[in-house]
Amino acid sequence: MSLFKHFTPLRILLAHHLQTALASLGRLSRNPAGSLMTTAVIGIALAMPAGLHLILSNLQLLSDNWDGSSSISLFLKKEAPESGGRRLAERIGEMAEVSKVKFVTADESLAEFRRFSGFDDVLGLLQENPLPAVVLIQPKEQGGNPVSVEKLVEQLKKEALVDHAQIDLEWVKRFAAITRIAQRGVLILAGLLSMAVLLVIGNTIRLEIQNRHEEIEITKLIGATNAFIRRPFLYSGFWFGLLGGLFALLLVLLSAFLIQEPLLQLTILYNSGFTFSALDSTTLLGFLVGSPILGLLGAAIAVGRHLKRIEPA
Repeated sequence: MSLFKHFTPLRILLAHHLQTALASLGRLSRNPAGSLMTTAVIGIALAMPAGLHLILSNLQLLSDNWDGSSSISLFLKKEAPESGGRRLAERIGEMAEVSKVKFVTADESLAEFRRFSGFDDVLGLLQENPLPAVVLIQPKEQGGNPVSVEKLVEQLKKEALVDHAQIDLEWVKRFAAITRIAQRGVLILAGLLSMAVLLVIGNTIRLEIQNRHEEIEITKLIGATNAFIRRPFLYSGFWFGLLGGLFALLLVLLSAFLIQEPLLQLTILYNSGFTFSALDSTTLLGFLVGSPILGLLGAAIAVGRHLKRIEPA
């Protein structure tokens, strides 16, 4: 019996919170036009950085899945035997930093050059093959860490059979730099739009406090505490944040659906194994958890600033 009495106040408090939360949601539903406009503004503000984050994440995945990213070409010396070149390719393929290796003989290089150059007649006049054998290497580090790729190239240059090493790394460096700038930009934009969401919710709660000015005065006259009066406004902010987050989630999923098909067609043209990622756990957590927290924070700021000014005459 004493245990039941111990939990009774907690049950009453939880019941009151549930009642207040549902009443706040009902109050929003009684003003559908205004609530929808506020929710849409919050959703659009949240969807913009989330959409940019989604695009940036998929661009990184696309660069990581493109076969041509940061490939290394080792041109062997003319006097290097074919068997030595194959053994070198096998040894390189066993390195932890290497994803895959392909050995191209000098004859295969010449045949490929004949197919694509259009100088087949001129090349037929040559007495010997001017092209060397090549070892094509695909590093495991792609798109995001050009420094490690450069270290691998310096290591491979020391091989006795290697005459020259070439790597198309300039675009990798540029892409990595652009990605870092874009990531910082998304963070800055997310911060600014989060502040905008706080202002929107805060202003909405401020107007609601003004509209319920007389009700708040009467409630204070009969002895209601500030915590009791503050509670419905905090729940209103929570609902605005949650509904705005769900609206933003809908916008992001709709946008992802619209761009998914043309993006996949582009990756097919480049023979990429890229799979479009519509939503990651970070973005989903931000919508379902971060948005309500923003709503509570915006409401708390507005209530703390304006509720204390209302005192019964």
